[in-house]
Amino acid sequence: MASTLQKFIHSLDLKALPRVLQIQSGIYCQGLYKVVADKTPYASIEEIARKVSIGTTRFGHPSFYSTEDIKLENFTIKHDEQITFNSVGEVHGMMAVNCVVVRNNHSHSFTLPFSQEGEFYECEDDQMYTLKEIAEWKMPKGRNRIVKLSNTLHTWDSSSPLPENFDGCLILMPVYEVQAVMKFRKDIIHILSDLDVEVKDVTDHYDISSFLQPLSLEDIFERTSKEFPMVAEIMEGPSGNQKPYNLLSTGKEIVIYKKYQAARVLASEMRSDSSKGHYLIPMSYKGKFKRRPREFPTAYDLGIVRNEKEHLHVVATKAFTSPHKELFSVSVGDQFLVQQCQTSEVLYEGRKKLIDVLACEQILSDSYKKVLLPMYMEGGFVEVIHDKKQYHLSEICKEFHLPFNVKVSVRDLSIEKDVLAAAPGLQFEEEITDSYLLISSASSPVESWEIPVYRLNMLVHLLSKGVQTVAPPVTRTTVEEVSEEEYYMLRRYENLTLRPPPRPPKKPTTAPPPTLAVPKQGASDVLQAPKNFYVDTTKKLCSDRDPAVLELQVSCQNDLVHCENEDMTGKATLVETTVTKGLARNYEEEEEEEEEEEHDYSYIDENIIENIRKAFHGTSIRNEHTLSKGRRDI
Repeated sequence: MASTLQKFIHSLDLKALPRVLQIQSGIYCQGLYKVVADKTPYASIEEIARKVSIGTTRFGHPSFYSTEDIKLENFTIKHDEQITFNSVGEVHGMMAVNCVVVRNNHSHSFTLPFSQEGEFYECEDDQMYTLKEIAEWKMPKGRNRIVKLSNTLHTWDSSSPLPENFDGCLILMPVYEVQAVMKFRKDIIHILSDLDVEVKDVTDHYDISSFLQPLSLEDIFERTSKEFPMVAEIMEGPSGNQKPYNLLSTGKEIVIYKKYQAARVLASEMRSDSSKGHYLIPMSYKGKFKRRPREFPTAYDLGIVRNEKEHLHVVATKAFTSPHKELFSVSVGDQFLVQQCQTSEVLYEGRKKLIDVLACEQILSDSYKKVLLPMYMEGGFVEVIHDKKQYHLSEICKEFHLPFNVKVSVRDLSIEKDVLAAAPGLQFEEEITDSYLLISSASSPVESWEIPVYRLNMLVHLLSKGVQTVAPPVTRTTVEEVSEEEYYMLRRYENLTLRPPPRPPKKPTTAPPPTLAVPKQGASDVLQAPKNFYVDTTKKLCSDRDPAVLELQVSCQNDLVHCENEDMTGKATLVETTVTKGLARNYEEEEEEEEEEEHDYSYIDENIIENIRKAFHGTSIRNEHTLSKGRRDI
């Protein structure tokens, strides 16, 4: 019969020990949290430095403001101005904090001595942190910490310890777990800080070198480069079946050759469900990729990724009506070649105004038309790919702008199980630089591995024995699969992309409802390939347009207004959704089984246009049938 741990321990007969327990249920409160600014002031810089963690990592840069102006020798800090504390050091024989104030987009560096008194309050922090990060960096000594639970990764269910409609704050009163070693023993013992025992600090009376010194990977990374290579014994190994984690078991001896920063590409599976995986791919990955079409929500996004080496060819999946006659109105199915970003003069509220625009060429049946799209245009575009080349990871990062969509065409044969090859598609989201250690087995150093410093919980102690060979053996490629929580922790430090300029405010109007364009071009026009591409352009394209297929007008006469208008939004959404889903389905069904030889791969991306044609044709027929039926009913 199950019972709470507390009740079990209270009823336990000590004579019956040892007992074997099985965990039946429990509450593990994890996620991302937002820190609430401490409302209790600090009386001096020294108090802040003593109670708040200040360090060189991204977590150790707290921000405070003073309620009064602080006059320095060549600089005055205004009251309520945010002061970022970067590090603690000695300046002219006195302890001080190195600080930064950002004013008018310019950083001003200065130091504040510990002796500086005043009334300092913690600034609001919009970052998200794990409980581990809060305990290590955001928990002031001697104070509790109030946090707000972020629901980014949290879903409410019956096992949640909080009410369903809870939207308040939590007060963290941490209970720390101390990792300790006993004299003449190698194993780690764990002691909770709320254990009801009395202790006495006798450090000064003992030789601390007689105890083993457990070191984390962060501790090893902080050592100077001259101390490498080194031999270590694993005291607590990481969990995980993926290599090399399954080789790092407790008691094993390893060689740590060096520390360094290495580049990784953060990638996510292109899946519609929530079970998509996230990966960190090293630049040494030996597989090859072929391109998959990208989706762009605005014209601004097209301007960001445009490439001088090739024209970006896109198909519109959403209609857009321009508020300016000088700019182009887009219909679903319109095709464009993206040219360049520039400014254009438009008439706005009776005045001429310069706005940012994207110059494009619209692909017509037998010609090209120069058009201008506003950067703020909220639409939708899907890329048409004419590139059959297969790329290495380093080539993609060098030649293209991330995010970038790909599929593995040739897997990495040096990896026993290439998890990327099984993915239906991958989006390379951003390039990340992280800290790594290069290690190998001390007993059989036939290969070396890169292990992440800040994502691997592992304790070692250094051995005095020397390294037989300084040069590491061949390094094996490792694709690191990261959890959902780790993924968001990595992405939160992404450089925020500048957003497109704001759209001008809409004026109230009494004009009849807008026209739903589906689409302007004929069905066969969509098959037209852009100039300068190696696609057969000798096909004859239809120049005549069927009004029944191309445009669905909204009539404002008699009782037909209600009949036609009530379903307008649904039909527009249907067209856009059909086009997008058709593109995705085409790529999912494009390849069933692929072999590993390069010459066996083909990439005929123009077939996606046929799906658009079918989607338009089917939708137009349904629209025409619906209107005809409405007229008959009337």
